[in-house]
Amino acid sequence: MIDATEHDTIGASAYRTIRDDIIFGLLKPNEKLRLEPLRKRYNVSVTTLREILNRLTSDGLVVAEGQKGFEVASVSDANLWEIAEARLLVEGHAVAQAFEKGDLDWESQVVAAHHKLSRLESEMIAGNTDVREAWKRADWGFHRALIVGCGSATLLELHSQIFDKYLRYQMLTLAFRGDKAARDHAQLLEAALSRDVEAAKQVLKIHLLGGVEYIINSRKNP
Repeated sequence: MIDATEHDTIGASAYRTIRDDIIFGLLKPNEKLRLEPLRKRYNVSVTTLREILNRLTSDGLVVAEGQKGFEVASVSDANLWEIAEARLLVEGHAVAQAFEKGDLDWESQVVAAHHKLSRLESEMIAGNTDVREAWKRADWGFHRALIVGCGSATLLELHSQIFDKYLRYQMLTLAFRGDKAARDHAQLLEAALSRDVEAAKQVLKIHLLGGVEYIINSRKNP
């Protein structure tokens, strides 16, 4: 018999896997989430699966259809704009806090995260899309490093949730702005090291809203 601790571990692992599969597009928008096929695919019980899908519903990545079950949340241009604006508010506030409180260790994390992202961006620019998941994880790592010095668990959790929703749109279209995105990240690094909050907020606005426009154009012209 599986004890409660093991059940929690299995459930947490399956939750992360299903969440990633939605974000990275393996489970498509509006796809019906049938319990039996999912149970076999993710090797969890129906009870655990229902718990996971209810949690993902709370996350905004799954929609409950009453008696009909569950499906992956749809996507729309309007929803993407809302997500980007929310991310800009949260990330901008967290950046200001991190720039004020961050120490030398924080600066080192930011530099290391940017170095990794920069290397993967160079791969993407060269046309190697095999690294796209690694690139996006590095993108998350850099933006996370920028704000982790804020010291607020609530802000970090909120940012993580919003970032994942934004990331989902990027992965569905493989929206990569190439040199423009790389330049934005370099400018964010420079702003972080000089503790220039206003410059960072301005770059973030250009970076995120420019990303939205690129994603929408990519959806219209696949």
